[in-house]
Amino acid sequence: MLQVRVAGVALDASGQHVLLLKPIEELPGEGRVLPIWIGQMEATSILIAVEGADVPRPLAHDLMRRLLEVTGAEVVRVAVARIEDGTFYAEVTVSTADGEQVVDARPSDAIALASRTAAPIWVADEVMEDAGVTDFLPEEDVSERLDEFKRFLDDIEPEDFVDPEA
Repeated sequence: MLQVRVAGVALDASGQHVLLLKPIEELPGEGRVLPIWIGQMEATSILIAVEGADVPRPLAHDLMRRLLEVTGAEVVRVAVARIEDGTFYAEVTVSTADGEQVVDARPSDAIALASRTAAPIWVADEVMEDAGVTDFLPEEDVSERLDEFKRFLDDIEPEDFVDPEA
């Protein structure tokens, strides 16, 4: 297992959100990065947590964190454990009064929760070998994307989180 950090969230050529995970000891533009395609709401939730931005009402992952806190449980770690037929699978390890429990999760949810609880994020070696790509993002692009996200946070409204299908 490799410990990773959230290197960013980007948009691919078709406008899909891509979560980028990078081994913590590697610098931008070096080594490998693991791209995981995620939904818009999950991307927003992860970026809000990574940036430490305030939201007017708790998001689903804030609720998860709070539920764990009030029950005396805590997230020990999350792991992108495997990939099958192009689908990533994650696990959240939670410490409870009854010992550690491992819960199946989508990687986006696991990482959004880890980003709120400061839990370490891990990726199985086999997953990085199978799905990791060479990191070619220059440092100035990282800074530019961070500035773009900060502008996004300045413009977002609570109504933007309302599900039109609900």
